[in-house]
Amino acid sequence: MFHPSILLFALIQGHAHAHTFIWGVFVNGVDQGLFKGIRTPAFNGAPNGGGYSNSPVKNLTSIDLRCNVLGDIPAPDTIKVAPGDNLTFDWHHDKRNPTDDVIAESHHGPSLVYISPDPPTENSFVKIWHEGLYESLPFPQPGKWSTSSNIRSNGGHMNVRIPEGLKAGYYLIRAEMIGLHEGEVSFEDNQIRGAQFYPNCVQIEVTGDGSVELPEGVSFPGAYQYDTPGVVYDIYCSTQTDATAPCAMTTYPIPGPTVWSGAWAETTSAPAGPLIGGTAVPPWSTWIKKSIVTSATFTDKKSITVVGTSTYSAQWSSSYQTPAPTVRW
Repeated sequence: MFHPSILLFALIQGHAHAHTFIWGVFVNGVDQGLFKGIRTPAFNGAPNGGGYSNSPVKNLTSIDLRCNVLGDIPAPDTIKVAPGDNLTFDWHHDKRNPTDDVIAESHHGPSLVYISPDPPTENSFVKIWHEGLYESLPFPQPGKWSTSSNIRSNGGHMNVRIPEGLKAGYYLIRAEMIGLHEGEVSFEDNQIRGAQFYPNCVQIEVTGDGSVELPEGVSFPGAYQYDTPGVVYDIYCSTQTDATAPCAMTTYPIPGPTVWSGAWAETTSAPAGPLIGGTAVPPWSTWIKKSIVTSATFTDKKSITVVGTSTYSAQWSSSYQTPAPTVRW
């Protein structure tokens, strides 16, 4: 079945200038290629207006919390893996190279990875890894957080292993970073603040003769509520950036369920080999803002002519959709 937004995806899959999202996936240290298998989020504005890919999702009732904007649209390819394989997600901000800052240094928070059959169903996302505040340091030193002290400091690499004996089939990996720099208040109470969620989904096909099936998990949206521990959290009690006196909070409750017992107890990194494909992408000419799709032509970022608009609405299929090949940049 042809997804009505496939053409839209083909138009906007060239992304640069982002908060943070996944640019590539390594399997046992071997790069699979620029954006291969990744459901890349949409731009949120015109190039001359400072638009960027992967605006944070803050509304916990939005379907965008599942795999971000355009998360319902299959990428044109799928990554083949086997149980036990080590996957390294390569998160970046502006370019896929070692000098990129990955995510702003102020965006302290947890990192999480879920797996679900593709397509997701009710309560199908199972948590297989997470990391939050992993070292509390005495005042006035900052604590060490997964997003800023681990992933950002390690070139954007987030590691997870495919569960042992997992049954063959098509799955989505939902990887996520959460920025808590504005999380001292709920988005529900103050919509110019609130925790910032950066979800990104990767299509995989698990091979082999495994027989392990995923247990019941959680839904997105639905897994996080505004009163979920760890969603509203004063990050400055751990970083001490703005605190005038020591505060008592030295632990952090990572949102969502516990890690599935079938996940690997330890996830180690695999040495990453050379990159395949480019490290940057062309400027964009289509973007989505408040569900309005705008397409434009331009000779440079100062001379943009809008050629059409339409409305985007996520349309998740209830059955597996074979990815449609598309021409890459």
